[in-house]
Amino acid sequence: MTKNTDDVALDRTDRRILRLLQSDADISAAAIGERIGASQATVWRRIQQMRESGLIPPQVVTLDRRKAGFNAMIFAQVKLSSHGRANLAEFADTIQNFPEVLEAYVMMGSTDFLLRIVTPDIEAYERFFFEKLSQLPGVQEVTSSMALSEIKQTSVLPL
Repeated sequence: MTKNTDDVALDRTDRRILRLLQSDADISAAAIGERIGASQATVWRRIQQMRESGLIPPQVVTLDRRKAGFNAMIFAQVKLSSHGRANLAEFADTIQNFPEVLEAYVMMGSTDFLLRIVTPDIEAYERFFFEKLSQLPGVQEVTSSMALSEIKQTSVLPL
């Protein structure tokens, strides 16, 4: 396995800070310092360095999709008719403009892309599918699966 050249070297203190931040993003540098035995200034400086390195991306508020009215979550496997780099890039660029698509991955195997899509209901997904997704140039096949329930959803990394 090749190592990502963008990897950030983390020591034990960094990992402890990150574990606490992943469980509570609002925790203060002073509270972290108290818990790990470091000064507030040290914790603040390390957090700033991790932000500057891109390890900690800009923070956004995470919403409960169901409470926000997005009751349907669909995973769509998209196969393109042509697999050239330009075709993949064109599809990837186009789906950036679809707010319904929360996540998109280039896949290895029989599927080219895996999309996680949310809509208010299955009828809204049907409209999205027929009016947008299936109309994109190069889309050969879309296999959609609707999630019945969510068992686990996290962004916490096992540090």
